[in-house]
Amino acid sequence: MTLRIPGEVLVMGAGTIGCYLGGSLAAAGVPVTLVGRPRTLDAVATRGLTVTDLDGRKTHVAAGQVRLAPQVPAGARPALVLLCVKSGATAEAAAQLAAALPAGTGVLSMQNGISNAAVAAQAGAGLVVLPGMVPYNVAELDPGAYHRGTAGRLVAQRHDALDGWPPVFEAAGVPLDLVDDARPIQWGKLLLNLNNPVNALSGLPLRAELMERGYRRCFAALMEEALGVLARAGIAPAQVAALPPGKLLKVLRLPSPVFRIVAARMLKIDAKARSSMADDLTLGRRTEVDALCGEVVRLAQAHGMQAPRNAKMVQLLDVWPRKPEQLSPARMSEALGL
Repeated sequence: MTLRIPGEVLVMGAGTIGCYLGGSLAAAGVPVTLVGRPRTLDAVATRGLTVTDLDGRKTHVAAGQVRLAPQVPAGARPALVLLCVKSGATAEAAAQLAAALPAGTGVLSMQNGISNAAVAAQAGAGLVVLPGMVPYNVAELDPGAYHRGTAGRLVAQRHDALDGWPPVFEAAGVPLDLVDDARPIQWGKLLLNLNNPVNALSGLPLRAELMERGYRRCFAALMEEALGVLARAGIAPAQVAALPPGKLLKVLRLPSPVFRIVAARMLKIDAKARSSMADDLTLGRRTEVDALCGEVVRLAQAHGMQAPRNAKMVQLLDVWPRKPEQLSPARMSEALGL
């Protein structure tokens, strides 16, 4: 049976996630345009795109097979936009899309955090903006080479704008599940993403960081605080990991020899995987900590609570460019008051 492709995909924000998804779709025959920074576009123009994953898949898209642009091309008429910019750039990117694309264009936010789809919808009047969720970690191994280091399936809010796309994403090796309400899944993913600042400040690859009990205790403390805030707000996060959040907290606090056995599925992470927040620190870019820990702090404040540990993590990441310092488990635990 011939795969029916609804049309072109425009990736707004060709970073690690954008290039991995765009490269996967292009390899499956989807016309793809990448909009991104010169550093990334120059590498793709020279080397093409190589996408790999922890399951052994390796796909190469030749230079010239994808369209590259520093901004939304004039006259572009994509059937679907994947919004993959960092959270702080959401409003600006959405405004650019709305100015260049026809009203009614479907935009799928494949970003961290909770509020990006709402921000994009407000800034991009006329666009059909849908929340989505990327469950896995992608790292840039070399210029033009992107590697998925953890498992999972994409999720998006069900809408007519996505009709016909799930089989295409499936064929491209990036399966997409549609749900009626993406918000519980977004919160479930945010809880897991609270490890991102821990990983970034540790300076270690994800698997190595998770094997340090002190770092796991910090991750668990951030998650436990967030769960208390969610309970006060009446929000039930979805289970997006192998274990529900409550059980995951207990597992994270186990001694490392026991954790290695009990969390074998969670540790199915190759040595190349690291958080995008760690990449941002390395490159001197502003991180997305405000869209993660900051979201917990704002929800707490809205319900008459405080979230001091998540607030501290925001502070630590914000001062890092002025005072770069990798934190040991003991230093991080002290900073969080553990």
